[in-house]
Amino acid sequence: MNNTVHFILQGKGGIGKTFVSTLLAQWVRSKDEQALRCFDTDQENPTFSRYKALNVQHVPVMTDERLIEPKRFDQLMIDILEGEGNCVIDNGANSFSPLMSYLLENDCLGMLEESGRKVYIHTIVGGGDTLHDTATGFVSTAKATKAPLVLWENQHFGLLQSASGKLFTESATYYEHSTRVRGRICLAPRNPDTFGADLKKMNIGRLTLDEVLQSEKFNIMEKQRIKLFFRDVFEQLDKVNW
Repeated sequence: MNNTVHFILQGKGGIGKTFVSTLLAQWVRSKDEQALRCFDTDQENPTFSRYKALNVQHVPVMTDERLIEPKRFDQLMIDILEGEGNCVIDNGANSFSPLMSYLLENDCLGMLEESGRKVYIHTIVGGGDTLHDTATGFVSTAKATKAPLVLWENQHFGLLQSASGKLFTESATYYEHSTRVRGRICLAPRNPDTFGADLKKMNIGRLTLDEVLQSEKFNIMEKQRIKLFFRDVFEQLDKVNW
């Protein structure tokens, strides 16, 4: 894990992009002593930038008139290119289309590759009622880019399967782009009264795993469950073909 750039891209809001960004950032930091640089381009809900321990830089891409100015993404690219280390970029639903257009128009992914950086696109597909919209987002992202993909399967809203019971990963939609998927991370449903409540408490506090383990606001069993959750996700990330 050296000089990598990770874009978390999904056009649907409320699907867990920031949560994925925080998990990924902490895993990257655990794997490489190089500087970790995190960016948040979400203008409406810049939650990622509120994780103080991750030192996230908020990238203002919206004008005073509440319009997204594509050229403001220039600063993001300049910051990535001028610094060393690994980068994690959380992007909001409101800036998804403008950022995708900017990346394609300026061939930013190719530019990053030429500069010696390895680019990965992380996209989230959710289950239940979110499946159709997020699967559509996966396809549009996959078709628009050539970078390696990492699929995050968020089962919080239900299993990733159609009304007929067909799994998303068995569909023609997924199969068409599956050769570019370097790995799949499953965010499996957990007991909402224990794991769910503990993770919610952690997220509300905008805390990292290290902060939770050092906090007196979490008892020993809450810390244990959060450790188990992170262990599961980190073990899955270890298996990705980086």
